[in-house]
Amino acid sequence: MCGIAGFTQFNQIEGDVNTLKQMGNAIRHRGPDAGGEYHDQYVGLSHRRLAILDLSEAGNQPMFSADEQLVIVFNGEIYNYLEHREELQQQGYQFKSHSDTEVILALYQRDGVDCLKHLNGMFAFALWDKVKQQLFIARDRLGKKPLYYFEDQGRFAFGSEIKAILELEDIPREIRLDAVYDFFAYQYIPDPKSIFQHIHKLPPAHYMTVSADGIVIEKYWDLSMATRSNASAEQLTDELVEILTAATKRRMISDVPLGAFLSGGVDSSGVVALMANNSDTPVKTCSIGFDEEKFNETEFARIVAKQYATEHHEFTVHQNVNDNLEHIVSFFDEPFADPSLVPTYFVSELARQQVTVAIAGDGGDEVFAGYEKYSVDAVENKLRNAVPKFIRKNIFPPLASLLAHSSWTVCRKGKSLLTSLSADADLGFYMSNAQIEDRQWNALLKPQYQPVLAGYHPSTITTDAYQHADGDDHLAKILYTDMKTYLTGGILVKVDRMSMANSLEVRAPILDTETIEFAATLPSEQKFNDGEKKHILKNAFKRLLPDDILYRKKMGFSVPLASWFRGEIKELAEQYILRSEQGLATYFDMDEVRKIWFQHQSERYDHGALLWSMLMFQMWWHKYAQPESAEA
Repeated sequence: MCGIAGFTQFNQIEGDVNTLKQMGNAIRHRGPDAGGEYHDQYVGLSHRRLAILDLSEAGNQPMFSADEQLVIVFNGEIYNYLEHREELQQQGYQFKSHSDTEVILALYQRDGVDCLKHLNGMFAFALWDKVKQQLFIARDRLGKKPLYYFEDQGRFAFGSEIKAILELEDIPREIRLDAVYDFFAYQYIPDPKSIFQHIHKLPPAHYMTVSADGIVIEKYWDLSMATRSNASAEQLTDELVEILTAATKRRMISDVPLGAFLSGGVDSSGVVALMANNSDTPVKTCSIGFDEEKFNETEFARIVAKQYATEHHEFTVHQNVNDNLEHIVSFFDEPFADPSLVPTYFVSELARQQVTVAIAGDGGDEVFAGYEKYSVDAVENKLRNAVPKFIRKNIFPPLASLLAHSSWTVCRKGKSLLTSLSADADLGFYMSNAQIEDRQWNALLKPQYQPVLAGYHPSTITTDAYQHADGDDHLAKILYTDMKTYLTGGILVKVDRMSMANSLEVRAPILDTETIEFAATLPSEQKFNDGEKKHILKNAFKRLLPDDILYRKKMGFSVPLASWFRGEIKELAEQYILRSEQGLATYFDMDEVRKIWFQHQSERYDHGALLWSMLMFQMWWHKYAQPESAEA
């Protein structure tokens, strides 16, 4: 795994080799093993390497094609590169390294931008074609690897993280207010936006070409949910086992020590079982626990570790959060508030003490319908279809308003349900899962900013993805929506930043291209069957794991936010949230912020999630924003 950065200078001189070194050093944590730069009159490329395959200098980057007409900087892993390497050798290509990077160069020489169709992996790369005088930049299908770019008045730069771009001179830092709204609604900022007006994300499954003529962005892949398999349940289960086994084995190719994250949940436990069955040595496994029992899954991780005789390591997050939180959050150079970033950082730190590559169970919930929200959505849809539309649209909203200000939990839940049911299925799915209600947002946002957002609402990100999904199956549409939004903008960002903060590579077999394309053809009842989530995945792992693992109540990678804000991080949070003069205070009515804070401290309300978003925003502001940002 690596970090990449660079710029073009078709219209003006952007920088020199020293500038490139500064950009690379800003993301050195992504690749501490080696580094290099390429610079000519048109482009500059920088690379920082975490050596995984071909540890020799031949694998260093920037890497050149044999004729030196192509130069590439690459972040990621191509899992099917050996098959392509053999095929290319038969066609006459000669390789000077054993790296997957050189295979990308050869595929591009043969197929141009269509080389992307052949790549199964996680990647972001920039390839300079000297003959075409064109920079070709691409990102993997699900967005496992990040790619930010800056564009303004003929200037162009890119990087694995925003902090690399900010090393250039005079990069404007105007804040996007709609991105701030998105952040408080989703806990992350969905692509292609970033928190900054002139910095964007290249969306997953897209590539861009940059030349003196400008920038062109194209999509090269999408996930189809329209086709349904007619095979029997037994046949589908057997095929899934074969696909997952192959995907796991592909991710076990490494020239450095390799292990696994083990939470004790279905997904990570199944992946560890597949690894153990395909390894000649004990698998190294790592788990994170909490003092609060309802958040602690280590006892279940130990069951799997014992069953497969893994070399197991544990760490308990106890009195470590307050001391480490500012450091952890500094690796997110735009606001990000998934609370599980904390245990993800610590499990990555623990794993890195043992291995350089960790295999994880990420993706099982989005691909096979594992979240509790899918159960809630199923119930809501039954009610939505049972109640006449006239009643839902005209009677439910005023009833919800009557319950809006109650402190009773049952009333608040009733209000949320009525609000969701009053909307169509796609908007209702957003309402049931948004991290902030319209009423809360409108009360917090200062009046002078309200006109700026006139006509905009974050729900369009969810509803647009839902409407874009092909086919007419509702569950398929919301799974597609989550894979296009929450998975790529939330889960994968969290894993990338927290693992890279510790110079650790994380691989996810369940998110293999073959796995997700196969899952997309499954009938919905194979994923969500009479209330049972991840039905087919549990059947696939049934031969590998005990029922105590497969059918226990899902805990998720959660953290005790409510108690943290009343104890462990109270003083730190109070300093950031209530005493900062810019950031939250720039956009929000601080009387409302203080009201939320004291309601939470009284224990009458649980505002843990909202306070966490506020804390994450303010910590980000303190690290990356500038005073002039408040004028945006």
